[in-house]
Amino acid sequence: MGLFDRIKRVIRANTNDLVNKAEDPEKVLEQTVAEMQDDLVQLRQGVASAIATQKRTERQANQAESVAQDWYSRAQLALNQNNEVLAKEALTKRKSYQETATALKAQIGEQSSVVNRIKKDMQTLELKIGELKTKKDMYIARARSATASQRLNEMLGGVNTTSSLNAFARMEEKVLQLEAQSEAIAELGTDDLQKQFNSLASASDVDAELAAMKAQISSNPPQLPPKSIEEL
Repeated sequence: MGLFDRIKRVIRANTNDLVNKAEDPEKVLEQTVAEMQDDLVQLRQGVASAIATQKRTERQANQAESVAQDWYSRAQLALNQNNEVLAKEALTKRKSYQETATALKAQIGEQSSVVNRIKKDMQTLELKIGELKTKKDMYIARARSATASQRLNEMLGGVNTTSSLNAFARMEEKVLQLEAQSEAIAELGTDDLQKQFNSLASASDVDAELAAMKAQISSNPPQLPPKSIEEL
């Protein structure tokens, strides 16, 4: 996969699509960032290497121009001494170095274009990485939330709601029954106690009435009827 194809894949990635795939969204995002960081390192190394090559070519071109100027000076010296043959050879050398300098300058132009292109790609990648890092945490949080929601829905889907509600209803009925039994026992206990007190009160009234009768009999003993002559 090319560098910018991978960038487009990350920037346009949809979290829900990633969740539905076998891929782990968090791992994919982290791995993609790491790969892009590696690409950025390689681009920086490429820029550094291209700049170094360009500077070396510039030095070679300057050196060729300097040597060409030296041969021109030598040609002048030979001509001043009326040595046209030597002057011509010096001019020939000068031309060779001039051609070399011209070729090197053309190469410098090409290298400059390469450096500018790589720098532009590097800046684009840096911006994309910065954008991705800004969105990465949000995507990961959304992916985790979606995964958690999916798991919760699966758990809820596996619960037998009808059975749970029936069990709850049975327990509610049992509690109501226990409460009713407790109230009934309390009422029965209160009735027995009340009967005992009522019985005591009744017995006390009878005893009082019996004591009153005894007192009346003691104060007014019964008169026996007189005996008849025959009985005497």
